Amino acid sequence: MFFYLSKIFWFFADPGNVLLMVLCLGAVLVFRRRDKLGRRLLAFAAILSFIVAVVPIGINLLIILENRFPEVRQLPEKVDGIIVLGGVIDEVVTKSRGQISIGGAVERLTEFAALSKKYPNAKLVFTSGSGKLLTQNIKEGDAVGPFLDILGVDLNRVQIENQSRNTYENALMSKQMVNPGPQETWILITSAFHMPRTVGIFRQIGWKVMPYPVDFGFTSEPVLTPTFNLIGGYGFLSRAIHEWLGLVFYRLTDKTDSLFPGPDS
Repeated sequence: MFFYLSKIFWFFADPGNVLLMVLCLGAVLVFRRRDKLGRRLLAFAAILSFIVAVVPIGINLLIILENRFPEVRQLPEKVDGIIVLGGVIDEVVTKSRGQISIGGAVERLTEFAALSKKYPNAKLVFTSGSGKLLTQNIKEGDAVGPFLDILGVDLNRVQIENQSRNTYENALMSKQMVNPGPQETWILITSAFHMPRTVGIFRQIGWKVMPYPVDFGFTSEPVLTPTFNLIGGYGFLSRAIHEWLGLVFYRLTDKTDSLFPGPDS
């Protein structure tokens, strides 16, 4: 139920969809000669779009997330397992075209491949089913094998969890699959902006992991100059709001151990 409610909620909360709904409502009101309210809504949409295009709000919200877990400078000598979250392969396009389609965050898998070679005895786990509401029958876990093979990963070592639909299920189903011991050292790979929520989930279910953030999109310094990029501005803002709302709702539903998980002291 949480999965379906979160998808429905996000449809109405996505900044791009909010803009579209305001524009459509404003146009309908003007067409129906309720000009005053209609003009106000259209003006609101214009002002909002100008702010989003010029002020790097989304970028700086993402930088805060990315800075929470800095890049790893030193790795342990022994690692028992490496787990990587999906969100790299577009499984629907891959199946339709018969060719691997990279959707983004490819660093998750390139670093996974590099670490698999550095630790040849470590267990390897890829976790991702489908986070798409209408295509639950096509799983990313079923499509990732050929790309891992291209990267030189020994597929016989990789355990694939292909039923999870969101980050909480990534962690829970992977733990049930590999049953990690309390003293084992596991490296967790996901995008830097996504790491706080992910680590909070793993801690909440009792799986101690070493965060290995990748896919950094920005430098560590805040961006203070105007951007003048409407499409990019809404894209960054959408991704940032999605992740910050995820932190809030995952905490409210007791799926993370704190509101803004950070590194161990």
